[in-house]
Amino acid sequence: MNNKFEATDLLLSWSIPFIVLIFWYIVTLGQSSASLFPPPGDVGNAVIRLIQDGTLAKNVEISTLRAAAGFVIGGLIGFLLGVVNGQIRLAEKILNTPIQMIRNVPHLAMIPLILIWFGIGETAKIVLISLGTFFPIYLNTFHGIRYVDNSLIEMGKTYGLTRFELFKDIIFPGSIASIMIGIRQSLGRMWLTLIVAETVAAKSGIGFMATNAREFMLMDVIVLSLIIYALLGSISDFIAGLIEKRVLRWHSNYR
Repeated sequence: MNNKFEATDLLLSWSIPFIVLIFWYIVTLGQSSASLFPPPGDVGNAVIRLIQDGTLAKNVEISTLRAAAGFVIGGLIGFLLGVVNGQIRLAEKILNTPIQMIRNVPHLAMIPLILIWFGIGETAKIVLISLGTFFPIYLNTFHGIRYVDNSLIEMGKTYGLTRFELFKDIIFPGSIASIMIGIRQSLGRMWLTLIVAETVAAKSGIGFMATNAREFMLMDVIVLSLIIYALLGSISDFIAGLIEKRVLRWHSNYR
């Protein structure tokens, strides 16, 4: 029975992309890859061509590593600061205001400064992605910790739990649903930031592949690049969803 439900869910989740693919095929009948919107067959041929010469695997690997590095750095800093500010009032008074001031500056608007400070190498891209992923995890961690039921905390203190035990057994489990929302939001910002970073200044990666294709009007490669970004974003969100269900399996809404 569970397998039947899982198959049905899979079909439903991919129904709209499948309909879009059919519509795309119908609309582009008779067009070539040189047209402004190439047919699916030409994009498929581009996939085969780029796989055979190794370009696709190389650029996807580079982009994925960049995204992962920025996400880990930004997410870890955001989580730690969220925990500290969420539990220590003095830290919140000192750190929260400057963090909120920086948050109100669009991180993509900082590209010129980041390029000047860090150059056009890998460091600049990872810093930019870290900035993009930091704030959602920080905010959701901070608010998740602050909105844990106080009665549970008081009960833990009554049973003599230490500060660390309170965090491990009550505060962290109670805030993890909010933290996972921040992680999934950060994953979306991660890929968005990566696209911009690789388009502005890069010598490799999916964004570079798309920019290079634009110079030669290779529309099939440009469309393919967009599809790859969408697929990577969907895969990362799917994995985050599985982790969310795993860590929250004790919660009735996630069973």
